[in-house]
Amino acid sequence: MYAISLGDDGAELRPLEPWQAEEFLAHMDRGREFIGQFIGLADRVTDLASSRAHLQTYAQKTAADAGRLYGIWTNGELVGGVLFKTMDLAQGTAEAGCWLEPSAVGKGLVTRAARVIIDWAIEERGIHRVEWQVAAGNRASVAVARRLGMTLEGVLRESFPYRGERHDIEVWSILAPEWRAAEQARS
Repeated sequence: MYAISLGDDGAELRPLEPWQAEEFLAHMDRGREFIGQFIGLADRVTDLASSRAHLQTYAQKTAADAGRLYGIWTNGELVGGVLFKTMDLAQGTAEAGCWLEPSAVGKGLVTRAARVIIDWAIEERGIHRVEWQVAAGNRASVAVARRLGMTLEGVLRESFPYRGERHDIEVWSILAPEWRAAEQARS
């Protein structure tokens, strides 16, 4: 297994795979209420079987080159993750996303991890457009989209039924030329 350093604080990005179902479930249990505010993942991963099934779905997406799932670890503990919910290499598009448990909030982990996977998707896989769809009320995730240099394209009004309410979804994106220009400016 490989790990990619996310900086001097010891945080690492690693693939999150079915054999880690127990660790993933323990992580979900620690952050369930916080994660579940805006993300259905907390409702889908509730026991060992559903944890394994969720990770297996992403293992299959990885094998089909149609998505990816990565965990973020700090001090050897899984605290969050980033993913490509979808990847369509023929169309050159991908939808990225994230989640964190409360202990990991405010440390820039998602922004750093998302930069790694977006750079990989654009530079190694030829993705032209990366989307970030987020519930409008999820200000932390909106802030990540901004830090990644994404552009708000629009709002899908009341398009996301979740826990008995309909939520607006903001659609953010960045195109490969914009990503490369921003990366060059950061260097």
